[in-house]
Amino acid sequence: MIKQAVIAVSVGVSTPMAGGVFAAQEKHIFEVSVDIPVLEFYVIPSEPDWIHHQQTLPWDIATSTLGGLRKNFDVRTDSSAIEARLESFPILSSGQDSRDDISLRVTFNGTELSHHPVPIQVVSREEAVAGKRVRLEIEPRVHPDGYTPGDYYGTVNIIFNVAAPTG
Repeated sequence: MIKQAVIAVSVGVSTPMAGGVFAAQEKHIFEVSVDIPVLEFYVIPSEPDWIHHQQTLPWDIATSTLGGLRKNFDVRTDSSAIEARLESFPILSSGQDSRDDISLRVTFNGTELSHHPVPIQVVSREEAVAGKRVRLEIEPRVHPDGYTPGDYYGTVNIIFNVAAPTG
């Protein structure tokens, strides 16, 4: 009888402890990052929450027109003007007929960018040294035959650099 009581007590004591070990639990895992710019030169989005996410250009069903994307960047350099170029031709493609591809016009601080290997000045030395907020605009070029229905995707890659000092 004593042996049974000891076993019963042991089970009774260990059960609440096990209940505490296996209590309800929530676990959250998320990524945290920071991009700390070099103060001598930076071109960073003013609103950093959009740059690493796919952007959807707005489609107006009533007028069958495709809208663009407008975002601001903070720019600065301590020595010279800022230049930019596109790494490749900017298009949206459905992966079907290339005649349906949608060409994009990319401007930075009001200057249209191209994928020509020689970059062009997009921020003057004076503006860059002072630091400035400038606009990036990505606009679809009007398709001569209208836009073909479908899902279109593309990537716009812009390369920025500090211009070589002059004189």
